[in-house]
Amino acid sequence: MSWGLILILTVMVFSLRFIFLIPGLPLRLPVFVQQALTYSAPCLLVAICAPIVLLEEQQFREINDNPYLWGTLFCIISARLIKNTLLTVVLTLTFFYSLIYLF
Repeated sequence: MSWGLILILTVMVFSLRFIFLIPGLPLRLPVFVQQALTYSAPCLLVAICAPIVLLEEQQFREINDNPYLWGTLFCIISARLIKNTLLTVVLTLTFFYSLIYLF
């Protein structure tokens, strides 16, 4: 049952993505759909990361001693200031693991 479902979903996702990647297909999305799709990646990232950053064992973490929250804030600020992805990742990982070591 689960393997069949995985295969069906694989075919469905591949076919939907393939439709948008065919260069000869004259498929044009309306402007409001194109604008809405620009927000899909940040929304998905927030939906994945927010429970990890804010929750621990189904309860909210305290703000003062939450290294995940401080690491996230450091990453956002350094990404805005530095604008270099590799340097931001290295600095954020260093900052985060130093916080983990301290707490």
